[in-house]
Amino acid sequence: MSENPIIVTEEEKVLEFYPRPPILTSFQANWNGVSLGYMRQPALEFPEVSTPRWHSIGIFTHGNRVIYAERQMDGRRQLDAVAGGDIVITPANIGHQAVVEGEGEFILLGIEPHIFARAINEGATPEEVELLPCFSTPEPLVYQIGMALKNILVTNPVGSRLYAETMVSALSVHLIEHYSTRKPTLHEYPNGLSRYKLQQVTEYINEHLDQDLGLEELAQLVQMSQHYFSQMFKQSLGMTPHQYVIRRRVERAKEFLYEGKLSIAQIAQTVGFANQSHLNFHFKRLLGVTPRKFLTK
Repeated sequence: MSENPIIVTEEEKVLEFYPRPPILTSFQANWNGVSLGYMRQPALEFPEVSTPRWHSIGIFTHGNRVIYAERQMDGRRQLDAVAGGDIVITPANIGHQAVVEGEGEFILLGIEPHIFARAINEGATPEEVELLPCFSTPEPLVYQIGMALKNILVTNPVGSRLYAETMVSALSVHLIEHYSTRKPTLHEYPNGLSRYKLQQVTEYINEHLDQDLGLEELAQLVQMSQHYFSQMFKQSLGMTPHQYVIRRRVERAKEFLYEGKLSIAQIAQTVGFANQSHLNFHFKRLLGVTPRKFLTK
């Protein structure tokens, strides 16, 4: 095992240590403070690498088959028996080296420490919220979030920022609760946002529907952490910010269809959907018909 880990400061550079290129990445999706790579790799020896700019979460997706890996992290060595649904956590600035004995599939998530720290407290710094290293352990919730992020990249990579940031906020809260030196006190806000703050956010959303909105920018409007903003927004309207944005885009698309001046493809772009098929999917899901059939009703 090497004494001096290789320091890597660019997400793309980490992927160069693997024999095969990733099947899927988030690099073109404009996600803020988080990256994803979906990999299928053979047995390999991975050198000791440290990433000061992000925490790494490995989420294994290869099913029930067990793969053995000799892993060293933070000066400790362990033989891991890794199955699908397990995760490995490597905090920023911690060296991680592995010798993996078989082919496996996994999602590699990178979360920037300031995004992680501010998930609960907008004023928190990375130094205040220390993520702990973790060898292979089953984590159904983290697995579900990882798969949801992978799937949104397959179905709708453009315009997935708000959804991705919402999921990463939930993931960060879970990791802080269970794998951090700081155990937060999570408060409940049954009354939701004040009328003024709710109006402030919804007006901003409606004025920027054509843009790739992010959870952090919405939370900053009302000076709240992403976690509490999401929670209180849902208390107020009965849906997440992402669900509200989708609903408003469909409603705006319906208005444009009534006007009859734009094609369906033009409407999709104007209201912020990635493409016509994305509009078709959500329009039918919410209204029961496609935009084209809606016009002939």
